[in-house]
Amino acid sequence: MKVKVNPDVCIGCGACQSIAPEVFEINDDGIAQELMEDVKEELVEEASDAKEGCPVNAIYEPDEEVDEMAA
Repeated sequence: MKVKVNPDVCIGCGACQSIAPEVFEINDDGIAQELMEDVKEELVEEASDAKEGCPVNAIYEPDEEVDEMAA
């Protein structure tokens, strides 16, 4: 699983960091950022939960974006 945070959408609420602190952090600008683009297998469930829990859908999987564009 790969994850990215769209900084233009992120509101910096910290939900992702609370759910998956090994995958996401809030940077000095108050915006979430991924700590790893390729999520380790043991962290995939947490990263997926963080993605689903993002109130503004700022977290996405780059592969999904490509798939949606092809559809």
